[in-house]
Amino acid sequence: MPTMPRPDERSDARERALYLLYEAHSKAIAPSDALSIQVLEPDELTTLLVKGVEEHQDRLDVAIAHRAKGWTLERMPVLDLNVLRLGAFELMERPDVPVAVVLDEAVGLVKRFSTDDSGRFVNGVLSALVDDLRK
Repeated sequence: MPTMPRPDERSDARERALYLLYEAHSKAIAPSDALSIQVLEPDELTTLLVKGVEEHQDRLDVAIAHRAKGWTLERMPVLDLNVLRLGAFELMERPDVPVAVVLDEAVGLVKRFSTDDSGRFVNGVLSALVDDLRK
């Protein structure tokens, strides 16, 4: 029977997924292509997150744009947008992950890698998306 990864392993997978989504954006390639060019094969959760964001990106972007009052996707910092996509994907497709964990992980990522105001922004958008995306 497979063991559940430790919480820090899941946090690390989310961080790796963010790196790969950022790499894909900066190289103007598909996220799945960014996955395929890695020297070491990414872990299962990282792969799930990257492929999930890629597969559902149009729907995620529409939902994010609807809730990001006063912001277009084009105006958002790339890191913030990709963290929102990751969080929105988890809200939509990973009901096993509690809402509080999705929000906490997303806010932690943007506080670490983006602007001073990003934590509040990402928390507000994802909180507004809970009723839209979580069944």
